[in-house]
Amino acid sequence: MGHMATMDLHTAVALIGSTDTLAVPLGPGVPGGFMHALGERDDFANLVIFGALMPDLYGVFMKPGVHYRSGFFGPAERFLRDAGASIDYVPADFRRFEPVLEALAPRVMATAGAPPVDGWVSLSVHAGASVDELHRAAADPNRLVIVEVSEAFPRTFGVAPEHEHRIHVDNIDALIFTDKEPLNLADAPATDAELTIAHYALSFIRNGCTLQTGIGGIPNQIATFLATGDLGDFGIHSEMFTTGLMRLCQAGKVTNNKGSEFDGYSPTTFAAGTPELYTWLHENDTVRFLPVKIVNSPERIARNRDMVSINGALAVDLSGQVMADSINGVQFSGVGGHEDFVAGPGLNLAGRSLICLPATSVINGVTTSRILAQFPTGSIVSTPRHQVDVIITEFGIAELEGRTIRERARALANIGHPDFRDELLDRAERWPED
Repeated sequence: MGHMATMDLHTAVALIGSTDTLAVPLGPGVPGGFMHALGERDDFANLVIFGALMPDLYGVFMKPGVHYRSGFFGPAERFLRDAGASIDYVPADFRRFEPVLEALAPRVMATAGAPPVDGWVSLSVHAGASVDELHRAAADPNRLVIVEVSEAFPRTFGVAPEHEHRIHVDNIDALIFTDKEPLNLADAPATDAELTIAHYALSFIRNGCTLQTGIGGIPNQIATFLATGDLGDFGIHSEMFTTGLMRLCQAGKVTNNKGSEFDGYSPTTFAAGTPELYTWLHENDTVRFLPVKIVNSPERIARNRDMVSINGALAVDLSGQVMADSINGVQFSGVGGHEDFVAGPGLNLAGRSLICLPATSVINGVTTSRILAQFPTGSIVSTPRHQVDVIITEFGIAELEGRTIRERARALANIGHPDFRDELLDRAERWPED
């Protein structure tokens, strides 16, 4: 609506009605002080909050009359579900969550940002699916825009003129100054299995590749190997910008000569990592924040030179179907950009998509195979078999693209854990008749 007013947290949360709709960005863009202050109220009749991957536990979600619609589950969402909060998962990949949000048109849009300079507030470490809706809300006299700013959040850039990744103070209804810090994601140490998987993944990376990685021990280890290795001239095109990708840049390995519309910089839609990452991102125009509909577009991903995407999974079946966001039908995380970054490289003959996972997991003290003959009834597939290119475990590589159903099954069985391999190979020889 506009007419910016600087106010404290308690004045700002009073702008939210007892019956209202509020949307906040995914994890790193959540206005944390505002959300904690909102939890001090007890007068909600029907407050619906749209968001994803909350970086903290906010008491507001346990209040009667509050309903949380989440596009991505993390530890906070799983805790809230198990604690009996009113929380529901909205199945949509990250890119498609933008039209979902536009259709919902929450009355209040709230986000985190960096303190204003010359009247402009940088939207800092998140663009995602909410940035365009933020501007739509600013143009609507019946809606509110709330921005919480902190010196701890870096001032970052978009791509002018259409996606400048900032909002003018005149388009903000409530500007809140706090000392909240961005989400701190420490580097995950790699296990022996993850180290082996990372070594296998390196065989698909060559000079001049464009890289996308997620978070976790395997992507971090791949970035570490590349930062200290002989290869270079890399480009980066990644939904998430991580501490590992920063280290690759610091090592002088990134030139961003991708041969695409994103030459000269690394497009991303959000960043999460260590405090060092946020300091490095401050006023660093080699990384640009763009809406997820642009960064995660498979067609745009495919235009990069020698695109290699690196992602994880919870389980894979012998047909090559990937389960990455649920376990036995119970929501664990979210779709995110998983399918987009599997599909994008596949649109270009030089592109490769790597899905990396340890061959086993331990559940309730029992070791189970993550390469399965078939998914259990009720399982939810994240990425369909026809999109999948390469699966890697610590026991080898299965290249699936262009292979028949039985050839895929044999290849996947052969990278299973030895304790389960004979059974998988037996099923593979009878696949798909069984």
